[in-house]
Amino acid sequence: MRIGLDATPLLGRRTGIGRYVQQLLIALPGLFPDDDVTATAFTLRGAGNLGDAVPPGVSVRARPAPARALRAAWQRTEWPPVELLTGRLDVFHGTNFVLPPARARGVLTVHDLAYLLHRDTVSADSARLRELVPRGLARAEVVCVPSASVAAEVQETYRLAADRVAVTPLGVDAAWAGATELPRDRLVALGLDRPYLLFVGTLEPRKNLGVLLRAFAAVCAADPDGPLLALAGPAGWGEAADVPAAASGRVVRLGYLDESDLRGIVAGARALVFPSVYEGFGLPPLEAFAAGVPVVASDIPTTRETVGAHPDLARLVPVTDVEALAAALTEDWSDAGEPDRRERRRAVAAQYTWTATAELTRQAYERAAA
Repeated sequence: MRIGLDATPLLGRRTGIGRYVQQLLIALPGLFPDDDVTATAFTLRGAGNLGDAVPPGVSVRARPAPARALRAAWQRTEWPPVELLTGRLDVFHGTNFVLPPARARGVLTVHDLAYLLHRDTVSADSARLRELVPRGLARAEVVCVPSASVAAEVQETYRLAADRVAVTPLGVDAAWAGATELPRDRLVALGLDRPYLLFVGTLEPRKNLGVLLRAFAAVCAADPDGPLLALAGPAGWGEAADVPAAASGRVVRLGYLDESDLRGIVAGARALVFPSVYEGFGLPPLEAFAAGVPVVASDIPTTRETVGAHPDLARLVPVTDVEALAAALTEDWSDAGEPDRRERRRAVAAQYTWTATAELTRQAYERAAA
């Protein structure tokens, strides 16, 4: 089968969607060596760098093209077809909400519906998905989603038949199972000179940092010698969440970390805090589980699907409940009385593999081609 994928998310700093595309491109050629897998990118400046970002075993065919102009054209017309960039294909996979017109069969990944269900939490660029996604859905034979909850939202919102939607949960890289705390001198250099709670994610409104910081301020007021709060992740958009006076000096902004440092930071955390208003999947809680680390998360459908079924391993709290979040942050998460809880967390995370993601995605390609 000749398969094309939109690999644009590989360019620049890797976010969750970039890691998703990277892992698909790693797994597919190994699992299905008879396939011809081609990566392309919709960008004017970065297309020349795609070859350095794509793993071995994947062909690269990309021509410099202005992304905004392409999206504007695809929003209104069926031209230009993606094959002008990639050559002949059997299936093309739009990995990031947008499926261009193609002569090949189409598969589209819709990661979440934040652009519709939580409009005040998305950027202007994401807001354009309100027009682009329906066009892509009309072109797609199969729609991939990362969770059962997003599958239900997509089917209800866009009136799609269930057999057109494939749930392809994301995976946890095997390296997380061996993650160990960073050396003491490295932690101190990062400003983590005592125990810390950890947030991982892009700093944007959907991540609910305002509620987290108010809850952490309550923790600080109750315990002046308690843990720090570390914020790991790239700058996003929207108004900056101000640190309350009670938490002054105890919030450490780590910024974007490479994957090795991130695993070490997660492995050393007292707990990972995931206070999002909404998520399509949410890898950080599962990656924390893979490292044996407890999780405090918002009680939303996606966390209920993954870590929420294990209340002694993770705590779910209502999205806007500052007091409940503060109480969860002050719980004793040391596992000293039940050391097997670390292994049980790892066992939950081990159920989510990129091999399974790739196999389910390949099944979606077969359905589309048929």
